[in-house]
Amino acid sequence: MIKPQRFPFFYGYLIALVGTIGIWASIPGQTAGVSTFTDPVKDALSLTRDQFSLAYMIGTLLSSIVLTRAGKLYDRYGVRPTAALAVLVLAITLLLCSYSPGISGLLESLIGIRHWAIPFVVMVGLFFMLRFSGQGVLTMTSRNMIMKWFDQMRGRINAFSSVSVSLGFSASPLLIDLLIQHFSWQGAWQVMALGLVFVLGMILLFYKDNPESYGLHPDGSDSEISTASQSAGRDAFTLEEAKKTRSFWMYALILAFHAFFVTGLTFHVVSLFAEAGLTRTEAISIFLPMTVVSVLTSLIANFMSDWMRLKVFLYVMIAGALIASFGLLLIKNELGVYLLIIGLGVTGGLFAVINAITWPRYYGRQHLGAISGKAMSMIVMASAIGPYLFSVANTLTATYGSVGYVSLAFLLFMLIGSLKANRPMKGNTD
Repeated sequence: MIKPQRFPFFYGYLIALVGTIGIWASIPGQTAGVSTFTDPVKDALSLTRDQFSLAYMIGTLLSSIVLTRAGKLYDRYGVRPTAALAVLVLAITLLLCSYSPGISGLLESLIGIRHWAIPFVVMVGLFFMLRFSGQGVLTMTSRNMIMKWFDQMRGRINAFSSVSVSLGFSASPLLIDLLIQHFSWQGAWQVMALGLVFVLGMILLFYKDNPESYGLHPDGSDSEISTASQSAGRDAFTLEEAKKTRSFWMYALILAFHAFFVTGLTFHVVSLFAEAGLTRTEAISIFLPMTVVSVLTSLIANFMSDWMRLKVFLYVMIAGALIASFGLLLIKNELGVYLLIIGLGVTGGLFAVINAITWPRYYGRQHLGAISGKAMSMIVMASAIGPYLFSVANTLTATYGSVGYVSLAFLLFMLIGSLKANRPMKGNTD
């Protein structure tokens, strides 16, 4: 049994490494991991783009409903059992996804009816498990674990983690596409499921809860009472208290907007960028320059977050979202592509900062699972709506760009609503 207190260096640094690997492992359940499968899987199941997108939306919405409960279970049972169960469910789901045409065919034989509704329902169930275990629980538990082990160094450690995650997520569509070309789409899912077996072993060995449980303190400090320890106690907010503050909703909503926008774009990346005259390979490669912007933004923001007000980052993220929205409106022009790269690069870089740092800094660590779980449920819910709304917009208007009008209206509301999104104090509500 590994004992963090006997490590030759502060165990939190190892936590940052394995927690980052844990977030990487969630990629098969993230839109970046699913989007490359969209065209071959919908064709194999004889589903239209709208039907496949609707299945994704319903499955993701269902997962968002139970994520807050999962956050409370994380607070109760700890990171290791929660993360281990999540990665096990994710691996099993990937195997089931690889056999989805066979499962659909078997159900059609048993029922005696051949109809698109049967593969549709199968994919709803599989998307629910993918999104809940991968995008939801595994991501939330891994990120929260890292944040619990650091306080004054939280921004600097998150710089390492978020940059690594950005690079991994941006490279994943290209790597998964190579797996599909080499092993077929079924084989690609099976290879990723096998890889998760090793991640499960890592979680069981190295994932640890609060440093105080092992006689340690956040940041490796010798101080018996740290800022984080205080915030984890009497100054910590419950979920109900957090929901009464304006800041919770404004920060959660801008994170949700990014999820909505980037999920919709990523899910239809090949079709969407075809409007700009890009090939499939060029469309998938668009994530690389976007990641450069994201990584630079994340590095700067993470290091500045240790001493700068988070509200500054909130408004910069809104500005990035506005740039991306204008880029979508101009998608048929080259300028639109550049605006999307810049805008989503900025919002993607700040997403990792705001989502990791806001909840422990503003609301403490005692109920971190429940509070971040609620925020994650909003993020997942928004990510569910994105692909379907993008698909419907394209069907009705013959362009994905029309979604930009909806985005601009929402961001105007965010600009006004965030004026008083200051750091909350216990006993004060907006």
